[in-house]
Amino acid sequence: MDNRTVVSDSTDVISGISGIESTHVLPSDVTALNRLSETLESILLEPVNSFSDAKIVVSGGREIAVHRCILSKRSTFFKNKFSEKNHNVKLEMKELASDREVGFDSVMSVLSYMYSGKIKGLNKDVCVCVDDECSHEACRPAVDFMVEVMYAFHVFQITEMVALWQRRLLDILDKASVDDVLVVLSIANTCGKSCEELYSKCIDILVKSDVDFVTLDKALPEQIVKQIIDSRFDLGLDKPGSSSFPNKHIKRVHRALDSDDVELVTMLLREGHTTLDGSCALHYAVAYADAKTTTELLDLALADVNHKNSRGFTVLHVAAMRKEPSIIVSLLTKGARPADLTPDGRKALQISKRLTKAVDYYKSNEDGKESTKGRLCIEILEQAERRNPLLGEASASLAMAGDDLRGKLLYLENRVALASLLFPMEAKVAMEIAQVEGTSEFTLESVYSQNLANAQRTVDLNDAPFMIKEEHLARLRALSKTVELGKRFFPRCSEVLNKIVDSEGHNWRNTPEERELKKQKYLQVQETLNKAFNEDKEEFDRSYAISSSSSSTSGVVTPQTVPFTFQK
Repeated sequence: MDNRTVVSDSTDVISGISGIESTHVLPSDVTALNRLSETLESILLEPVNSFSDAKIVVSGGREIAVHRCILSKRSTFFKNKFSEKNHNVKLEMKELASDREVGFDSVMSVLSYMYSGKIKGLNKDVCVCVDDECSHEACRPAVDFMVEVMYAFHVFQITEMVALWQRRLLDILDKASVDDVLVVLSIANTCGKSCEELYSKCIDILVKSDVDFVTLDKALPEQIVKQIIDSRFDLGLDKPGSSSFPNKHIKRVHRALDSDDVELVTMLLREGHTTLDGSCALHYAVAYADAKTTTELLDLALADVNHKNSRGFTVLHVAAMRKEPSIIVSLLTKGARPADLTPDGRKALQISKRLTKAVDYYKSNEDGKESTKGRLCIEILEQAERRNPLLGEASASLAMAGDDLRGKLLYLENRVALASLLFPMEAKVAMEIAQVEGTSEFTLESVYSQNLANAQRTVDLNDAPFMIKEEHLARLRALSKTVELGKRFFPRCSEVLNKIVDSEGHNWRNTPEERELKKQKYLQVQETLNKAFNEDKEEFDRSYAISSSSSSTSGVVTPQTVPFTFQK
């Protein structure tokens, strides 16, 4: 009789005999099979002492210990892969699945099925976004997880599971954002015939949507874009030469932005055939160009940062969809309105929340470790909605450094350097916007070399005159803007820095009285060190006197001690 294992669409594994319904299976058999399933899954989830003989490397370099015998029996794909190597088998997921990155949680979900035979639901830890108003059925984290799992099953040639996850995606597709449908369609196309139904439904949704030609062209292969456009023509939803298609002048501007050539963009604008707003050049740059290129385009001051494209999206909405913190900050500093709504009633903040995994947003953020881009975008937009101060407002912390330029520069250098250590991602965003990279770092050594007349002369850095140079002013402006951006968009980080940098020990104004006080403290430290040195010297002399009597005849030379002095 043909015994087989039947997998239900649940978390249980049901054993049955061909032709017999699962309701006739004895409870003891179900219990035994579930125990076996859990045992096999445990060696994947608890790899210590599990005798694994291969590894799968996922994004971020994380390694998953696996067993060749199990995976080879479950998948012809793995059987062929493992037959190519005998020892030290390590498979890179980015090489196995080159069309899309598959995250750690998605790979673990697939492997869990291959070990246990259990079909599980969505992983709630990674399928929930930050938006409390979302049902989490079809937000981006949920869509990404389902797409990645289906794609991984396709790569591993487990066709029955590709069909299952296709059904799950079909169930939520009508609830998903049309921009997320683009993601689903791309993978459905990769999976080929096994996802024909999903492919057709995605095409139908996009044909009837307002997604413009440029967005389609950037997200999908040429033949799929042609299929969508032709279908729109056939249904009378669009026609050749309409405003939804960029003309040759707009295309030239877009190509210049693809090359990060803002100077060429300026030359094309001078021809008078189009404008930045008319070509939606700022929308295009924010969506596809380098962040530096976007900043340069903004600096031209030729575009309305609150201009809406054909879909009713402002540039800030597009920036939120891209999840690039530095671009969002650049737009906000140029006057972008965070309260503007999309046609379906979403603000940039809600867009950002729907794109970000809750697990990434709420996990503890230790000092010195980078925040995720999603979390930074949300914090920036939340802060922008709470308050909208002018960037030129006075900084109380900067005032603590006094009116002396040297004191201000040293204060700012120390604060920004500390921020880079404690909050690297936040500091990077602020420094990029402030263009700190193009300025020269200001250090005490530079002051010393400026005032040093010759190598033998000792200089008191507090009393020596300081000559202001243009490079110092440029550095001061860049660092000041960095601090102000931090205070405006990253108040949590700024508060930590305030407690450290602006503590009582750092609150000095470089006045003659405070310089005298510091000298007195310096002399006290000098006296303490000299006393300690003399005591150590006396102890050394006593020890040496005891041993020298026995070695004086052997030619041992008495060492000469050097007085311990300080230069003031």
